Amino acid sequence: MKHFACIVSLLKVMEHLPVMYAESLQALEIKASGIYLDCTFGRGGHSRGILEQLGSAGRLLAFDRDADAINSEVATALRLDSRFELQHSPFSQLESAVKGRGWEGLVDGILMDLGVSSPQLDNPERGFSFLRDGPLDMRMDGQNGVTAAQWLAQVDERELMLVLFDYGEERFARRIAKAIVTTRVETPITSTLQLARLIEAAVPVREKHKHPATRSFQAIRIAVNQELEEIKSALEQALTVLKPGGRLVVISFHSLEDRIVKRFIRDESGYKYDPGKLPIKEADIEQGTLKRVGKAIYATKQEIELNPRARSAVMRIAEKI
Repeated sequence: MKHFACIVSLLKVMEHLPVMYAESLQALEIKASGIYLDCTFGRGGHSRGILEQLGSAGRLLAFDRDADAINSEVATALRLDSRFELQHSPFSQLESAVKGRGWEGLVDGILMDLGVSSPQLDNPERGFSFLRDGPLDMRMDGQNGVTAAQWLAQVDERELMLVLFDYGEERFARRIAKAIVTTRVETPITSTLQLARLIEAAVPVREKHKHPATRSFQAIRIAVNQELEEIKSALEQALTVLKPGGRLVVISFHSLEDRIVKRFIRDESGYKYDPGKLPIKEADIEQGTLKRVGKAIYATKQEIELNPRARSAVMRIAEKI
């Protein structure tokens, strides 16, 4: 608990509550002496809330791919707390991080707040937003990997079309992919507004209250950061590191993420068997490793009014058997 009073004082100045903040902490059922993982540190809101409920024996390990989050004032302040560690890595490395600390099978709770964070969206230099001009980057880890501009410069037209359709659920994926590939022959696509205007010109019909580039920007971001692969990998690892009775709490912000989480919890709940072994014998039936806790939870009307980004959020909870 050393230094914690000054940490809390400092953080109150930088107050930021994530979407479904109270609901997610309640879902974790935090134990004072427990071990917890915050898979997406961001502005540190969830980490702060977990620490406030931990006793001196409790431990919290947080992850973030983004150097800006790792080096933020919030992160610097929280590092003064000996119960807290922050690792600069994607959360798909959670199993190796837990094993390295001797916590395998001992973790009481894992929280995943998926998707892009508000600071990333709000900073035009990060290249996530089609509303402000900036370099076409979109990397969650700005120090590693290819940028969105580099990816668009070399991606095959058919692959691009499939990414836009599968990850963005964009019905004009073929038109947009063709426009991008045709344009890049003459002019490199290097800025967010350049790409947004190109997409806008390629889309023949507008959705009410939605910018024409919304779905495409989401799809390209997911592809550049391999977000869905990261989620699938981390969910599988969660089964290994959680203790019996440990909670898995996941907040998703679009249907692709939520579908993965929903299916994972469903597939790991109940009973599984090898369909190649017929007739099925009791010995062939394997009990699942998770049980679903309640139904999906959505942001309240009041929260959505305060934070419009909460309107698409859905939280699912599971407990290791």
